[in-house]
Amino acid sequence: MIKDFKAFLNQGNVMGLAVGVIIGAAFGTIVKSLTDDVLMPFIGLITGGGVDFTNKYLILSGGEKVTAGMTLAAAKASGANVMALGSFVTAIINFVLLAFVVFLLVRQASKFIKPAEAPAGPTEVDLLTEIRDELRKK
Repeated sequence: MIKDFKAFLNQGNVMGLAVGVIIGAAFGTIVKSLTDDVLMPFIGLITGGGVDFTNKYLILSGGEKVTAGMTLAAAKASGANVMALGSFVTAIINFVLLAFVVFLLVRQASKFIKPAEAPAGPTEVDLLTEIRDELRKK
């Protein structure tokens, strides 16, 4: 069983998948930073004078524990039941950006990777000529 496991790990597909996961995680961090540090402050500026989306939440219950201007983390720590709408919007933007970039990468890679053409076989005329020649020999 250990021998089979070693053979499995040494296959190129497993190593390629491992590299892809590691690079994907690093790329996800870059996209998260782009969203959190560049896009969301810009969107906040456009939508209402520098609104910070990370602290936008809706109080579902326990509103008496939350004071005006409380951050999301403080509201959660106070024991209030809150819906983190700003975090959700940020996560959606992260996903859309990441999906779009992966789409662009796959699209570009597919231009470089051409499918192998099947070897050309004899044409119909060639086959008929060969059959005719064989019949003449008999």
